[in-house]
Amino acid sequence: MNETRTSSPTREDQRAAFLARAGFAETPLIALPADASTRRYFRLSGEGLLLMDSPPHSEPIGPFVQVARHLQALGLSAPALLQVDEAAGLALIEDFGHDTYTRLLAAGHSESLLYRLAVDALVALHRAPPAAELPAYDARRLSDECALFIDWYVPLLIGQDAAQALRESYLALFADACGEVAQRREALVLRDFHVDNLMLLDGREGVAACGLLDFQDALVGAAAYDLMSLLEDARRDVPEALRVALLTHYLMQRPELNAPRFLEDYRRLAAQRHAKVLGIFVRLAGRDGKQGYLAHLPRTLGLFIRALDAEAFAPLRAWLDGHVPGWREELPAETLAALRETPYRLVQGSTHGHVQH
Repeated sequence: MNETRTSSPTREDQRAAFLARAGFAETPLIALPADASTRRYFRLSGEGLLLMDSPPHSEPIGPFVQVARHLQALGLSAPALLQVDEAAGLALIEDFGHDTYTRLLAAGHSESLLYRLAVDALVALHRAPPAAELPAYDARRLSDECALFIDWYVPLLIGQDAAQALRESYLALFADACGEVAQRREALVLRDFHVDNLMLLDGREGVAACGLLDFQDALVGAAAYDLMSLLEDARRDVPEALRVALLTHYLMQRPELNAPRFLEDYRRLAAQRHAKVLGIFVRLAGRDGKQGYLAHLPRTLGLFIRALDAEAFAPLRAWLDGHVPGWREELPAETLAALRETPYRLVQGSTHGHVQH
């Protein structure tokens, strides 16, 4: 067994061989900070390129390639693909630089201009037919995601056994509220459309100036999802006046839509996403040791509470009030401290595949 292990190439060996085949054997690599996934990125110093390392067993690279080409065909800016080895999970892609929306906003760049550009990019995406060959964002996927709340977050409030006993009834209530929106096949849904994954690109005009990242989990579903993801960001506060103005801006450019239905989809998907993200942030901290996400729990909880004010969620609201006391309150400091100190690996039913956030 040991002989086999030592003779197998390491991931570092695979990256080096791939770069050598592409003609960059001597180019220094600069590792970029890791995010919530198992993917890694390395900047090829001075080449305007990134090495994307997406382990094939956990995050196959094929969907990234497929969606990138679809976006490029629509005139949107996904990174160009210089060389791809799908079997190895490695790709050389265009380096969009450093100007993420997150950095630009922190530096004082115009919030309204950046967000409006992102909304315009969504309009362009949503006017086009979705990539028919991609899977649907169906009821099963929506359910698997909102289950993260009952699997990871709720046990911190009422204990693991009690949460597990409530799982089926919780999921049934969510399924009732999201049954109609789960049927939508309106648009390509990038699913992680927020300021960390958007960039401003110099020298490009119109929607091409908005660089798109982290779209390999795209599915076909409701058009409202990505707009909601942008405007109800777990990582930063979006002023309410700006949120309303951008919703209006989107709808004015798409007069063919049934606006009341779109807004109802938005509200239902907001509740679903915020439930998912509350669970993911706890999982990232407790299981994966990525504790920085805990700082975003209060904002995400506030967004979740607001989303559940929708009439469609009245039964779920009442159920939470009856079965999960304190669910509207921020997690106590001692709970967060215990989560930071003790790996939280005992949750059952939480071994879904990678779910982006």
